Amino acid sequence: MFLANYIIVGIVIFVLFTFSILILCGKGDSLISGYNTASEEEKSEYDIKRLRKVTGYGQLAICLPTGLIPAAEAFPVLFWISLVLLIAITVVIVIMTNTYAKKVRGKNK
Repeated sequence: MFLANYIIVGIVIFVLFTFSILILCGKGDSLISGYNTASEEEKSEYDIKRLRKVTGYGQLAICLPTGLIPAAEAFPVLFWISLVLLIAITVVIVIMTNTYAKKVRGKNK
């Protein structure tokens, strides 16, 4: 069971890493949750280059605490560390998406 946890988490990390690279290269806009289904009016509120940076680097940052989860079976404190990191990273991503990635009217084109 211990090895299976590492294999599954390894696959998840590989997928997250691949998606983040696609987003950072500008080829994965359809992978950004909510952006792909937004209307043109809603899309115009965001600077897509900044949004790519926030989501791409955010997914890369999520890979680290995700990798710690299987080791929590041997060291229970790692579960709490990874949980706190995941929550903190998620909060930072949400804040950055709604501040840094939003267009300032009249400044960003």
